[in-house]
Amino acid sequence: MMNEAIVIVAPQPWDFEIGSNARNIALEFAKTNKVLYVDPPRDLNGLIKKPAQKLSKLGLKQVDSTLWIYTPGVIMASINTIPQKGIYRFLNRQNNKRFGKELLRTIKQIGFDHIILFNDNYMFNGLHLKEILRPKRYLYYLRDYLVIQPYFKRHGTWVESELMSKVDAVVANSTYLRDYASKSNPKSFYVGQGCEVDMFDEELIKEIPTDLLKIARPIVGYVGFLTAMRLDVDLLIELATQKPEWNVVLVGPEDEVFKESRLRQLGNVHFLGRRNPDELPAYVKGFDVCINPQAINHLTIGNYPRKIDEYLAMGKPTVATATKAMEVFKDYVYLANDAAQFISLVETALADKSIELKAKRIDFARSHTWENSVKEIYTVINQLNTETIT
Repeated sequence: MMNEAIVIVAPQPWDFEIGSNARNIALEFAKTNKVLYVDPPRDLNGLIKKPAQKLSKLGLKQVDSTLWIYTPGVIMASINTIPQKGIYRFLNRQNNKRFGKELLRTIKQIGFDHIILFNDNYMFNGLHLKEILRPKRYLYYLRDYLVIQPYFKRHGTWVESELMSKVDAVVANSTYLRDYASKSNPKSFYVGQGCEVDMFDEELIKEIPTDLLKIARPIVGYVGFLTAMRLDVDLLIELATQKPEWNVVLVGPEDEVFKESRLRQLGNVHFLGRRNPDELPAYVKGFDVCINPQAINHLTIGNYPRKIDEYLAMGKPTVATATKAMEVFKDYVYLANDAAQFISLVETALADKSIELKAKRIDFARSHTWENSVKEIYTVINQLNTETIT
């Protein structure tokens, strides 16, 4: 797709410290199109708590010849705690109007016409943008199942459903989220997920970290935030107690549940703590088997597991909890339905020395690029255009 004018609205600002899908997609869009990335506007509560927040960044900034970043000056009313749907709906429409009118001025300022509006999971302030901005195409990008979180649950369940029913199409980064979206809009599509796995290349890693070298093999390892919201602590305890000859290595910061769990009392469980992102590939290289022991809940069941791509990019045998989102990995990852099967599959993975399978894992992970994901988004847009013509 070329020479289109694309406006992206997203809940994360462009300079969000850990990056975001929307930023990666914007950069890919901008290779052949003109793109305006819109930071989320400030709300009244946020302004009271942090009066100087983003004041120096307000306004329009051109990054290069095809990419602009805009931080709105409009201040949105903080309305999420209002319980009455009717009152909330009225105030939300007013918020959307303030936001939309400012966007219209900016869109005209940079000469965009007949825009494609791309909404990155930004449900509340995107509900009425179709009527206000009148884009030629409006796509909702669904990458997280937000409505189970307390903040989004109060109004998000009906707002997101209503928004998805309005847009021309929903594009999702997991099959679970696609199926969820299809209940509101039959034009819902799985477009995959881009991942940045270049540094997860074993050829680039010359040394295994010293603290990992001190641990006897076999090593069954995990890298990432250790939180009971996403990981099954009981499964890890069973894994470590059933197989004391294995060493379970956990690399990453911990929540209070992990800090106080029985895992701390097990001699074959090693907490190596937080590490910088550029250090993680060396730890993965030192693992014999990588694991992703997810808890099964609404937070995890539909989310795309980038971690798996990182493991596979290193060619590592990997065992993970079976979820809907993991179905796309079924030919490359050992998927377990319970603790007993998880342990059995780790044993199988430890014996997996196949060079052919290793190469297939690497190739599969490296196919998950932002370029390929955006190509799928373009396919959806082109399909919508074809349907309009015919």
